[in-house]
Amino acid sequence: MGSALNVRSETGHLREVIVHTPGAEMELVSPDALDELLFEDILFVGNAREEHLVMRAVFEKVIGEPGGVVEIVDLLSATFEGQAARRDFVEKLCLVTPERNLQAFADDLVDLGPEGLTNFALTGASPLPIYAQPLPNLLFTRDVAAVVGEIMVLSHPATAARARESLIMNAVVSHHPRFTDQRDHIVRLPRGVTFEGGDLLVASDTTVIVGCSERTSFGGVVSLTRALFERTGIENVIMVDLPNQRSCMHLDTVFTFAEPDLCVVYPPIIEAQGLSNVVCFRKGASGDSLECEPYPSLKDAIEDVLERSFTFVACGGGDPLNQQREQWTDGANFFSLAPGVVIGYERNGRTFEAMARRGYRVVEAQSFLEYHRESDFDPGQKLAIKLEGNELSRGRGGPRCMTMPLRRA
Repeated sequence: MGSALNVRSETGHLREVIVHTPGAEMELVSPDALDELLFEDILFVGNAREEHLVMRAVFEKVIGEPGGVVEIVDLLSATFEGQAARRDFVEKLCLVTPERNLQAFADDLVDLGPEGLTNFALTGASPLPIYAQPLPNLLFTRDVAAVVGEIMVLSHPATAARARESLIMNAVVSHHPRFTDQRDHIVRLPRGVTFEGGDLLVASDTTVIVGCSERTSFGGVVSLTRALFERTGIENVIMVDLPNQRSCMHLDTVFTFAEPDLCVVYPPIIEAQGLSNVVCFRKGASGDSLECEPYPSLKDAIEDVLERSFTFVACGGGDPLNQQREQWTDGANFFSLAPGVVIGYERNGRTFEAMARRGYRVVEAQSFLEYHRESDFDPGQKLAIKLEGNELSRGRGGPRCMTMPLRRA
């Protein structure tokens, strides 16, 4: 049985994280289906895998303990060793995809066994005369759930294309031994609302920031807020109302933490004035009521709520065109491995230059691994690690999108 869930900040030293290295599902993505699948491009899968495995190696070095980087496919395959888990997954899949008429083959799907059903869950392919689309977006494990403190909130995807991803995570937490002691720490939001993990950032042990976006509805924000107030020590939920645009589908595409008080931001959205798009929810005086306080900007909100000053570093540097170009390739989507230790795509050079001006030593991922080949990693200096992501970035998601932390120190 695994350790307890524990995420109380965006920057605590990483201890356990769920990822998905691109596999057979990527080979089945048709150019004609990209819009339906909500995916951006056809990836050169071999190169994408190599880039992802380098990222995994960096995580493993930083974590410093075996088993800290967990593949969601391994979790799912072990989950499906149990027939009850397979049947539960198939029943739920039939309910959320009635147009596929899978119910006529429900028993056959269960009988595929662990390997066959895992392959079907990821690729949609099987020996049966049925078909489902592959899941290229499973690469972005951030969106299947979010851990806040010691509880996990499962996603409610906004689109049918990602519904199966949510069922995969639900099957894992419901049946895998890793989560036996966490069964009572799972939050399932009510039907009719939408929520994806890329819209939630844990600013402190009392405050989270949530994006109301094309993927997370206002109802999702309110339901999430009530659940966090009831089941965690969270006292403040800062909501940022984002434009309904593909380029900023989640909050973490325009805003991430590098240190407890330093954030990387896309200024045209995060620093724009006069939008009236930031509010803070707190518990009301009685019952289930919520108090709501507006703020002129996200910086004003987090500085007031957390009672300290913050530094915002512009993705792409000071030039608006460079900001647009590098946000397009996830320049603001850094993933923090420890306080002041972040990883992002090397192609966003001006963002790394901006980090260097803030005292970060910029290193390539391979150089980082070579330097630490014979030594443990000690997070004693500010590091900005450049990941070669020429293929991964074509899927329009950065390192934070590709990670779902379970534990931080």
